[in-house]
Amino acid sequence: MSDNCSVAKQSRRIEKQTKAPAQKPKAKGTCVDQRIRELGGWRGDTLARMRALILEADPDMTEECKWAKPSNPAGVPVWSHAGIVCTGEAHAKVVKLTFAHGASLPDPSRLFNSSLAGNTRRAIDIREGQTVDAGAFKTLVKAAVVRNGPSAKKR
Repeated sequence: MSDNCSVAKQSRRIEKQTKAPAQKPKAKGTCVDQRIRELGGWRGDTLARMRALILEADPDMTEECKWAKPSNPAGVPVWSHAGIVCTGEAHAKVVKLTFAHGASLPDPSRLFNSSLAGNTRRAIDIREGQTVDAGAFKTLVKAAVVRNGPSAKKR
């Protein structure tokens, strides 16, 4: 029996020595900061401005980058609260904010101007020099958060 105990102790000691050190979690929004810096120019400024409005609309919003791939190693900025609210992508001529459930959100200010034919998503394309009504945008973000809330799971 003592052989089994010493083998178990030795096994645990080896296991502790071979475990990789725990990775420190990245600070909230670090990848989004990186993406904004990488973009620079009007696209970086636009994404930063829209990010600020998103976080003003819901300070409990989670932001992260998802779907990294070789052609986009930083991934896509994603804002979530009880589910994805929207993503932020930069293309050559637009910064695109895609709302995951935009088709089910009220849009009295008609901010959605892209992906209008789908049954689920809606997007806002922002071109260089174009501005977005901050109040209407924050209302849209808040509506998306409410839509993702506990009552949305019952639908």
